[in-house]
Amino acid sequence: MGGIRPVAENFCVKTQPSVAPGLDGGTSRRLAQGPALLLGLGNVLLTDDGVGVHVLHALRSDFAPDDPSSSVRLCDGGTLGLALLTEIEAVDSLIVIDATRFGAAPGSVRVFVDGEMDKQLRGARRSVHEVALTDLIAAAQLTERAPARRALVGIQPESLAWGTEPTSAVHAAIPQACAAVHELLTDWGQYDARR
Repeated sequence: MGGIRPVAENFCVKTQPSVAPGLDGGTSRRLAQGPALLLGLGNVLLTDDGVGVHVLHALRSDFAPDDPSSSVRLCDGGTLGLALLTEIEAVDSLIVIDATRFGAAPGSVRVFVDGEMDKQLRGARRSVHEVALTDLIAAAQLTERAPARRALVGIQPESLAWGTEPTSAVHAAIPQACAAVHELLTDWGQYDARR
C-alpha cells in the first residue's frame, strides 16, 4: 500500500485544472463562475478514517497549484474544525471526501449530492466527522453563504484502529473516489475531464 504518506499538517491550495478548457477547438465544457472546494476529512493516524485526506492527495496531481485564476481549491480538513468555515463560505461548490458508514462492503464508494448529503449527515452517525461537518454547513447557511452545490463522496471504512495506512479494501477504493470527484466537477462545469 505504498505511495500514501500521512500528512503532518493541513493544507489549502488554490488550483486550476492542468489544461485550460476551450483549447480543443471549443468542445470543452465552460467552467462554472464560482470556485469549488475539495475538502478531504479524516485522521490519517486511524487507518480508514484518513481516507478523505488520502484521496485529496491523490487528486493533487490532476491540478496545477498556485494558479491565480483557479476554479478548484483543495483543502486537507484533517479532523475538521470551525476554522474551515471561511473556506466553505468562499466557494460556490463543495465536495467533501470522508470515511462514511452507509451499510455497504468496506471500500464501497457512494456519492451523496445536495439533499442526499444533508440526509446522510442528519441520520444516525455514519460519517466519523459528520457532527462537525453538519455544524459547518449549518453555520454557512446561517450567514447565507453556504455553497450552492455540495456533495459528500463517502468511502465505507473497514477499520478505525491505529495505523497510518488504510486497509486494503479502502486503499483500493481511492481511484474510484477520485473518479467520483472528477465526475462531480465535470457535471458542475468546474472541470473538463477531456484533456
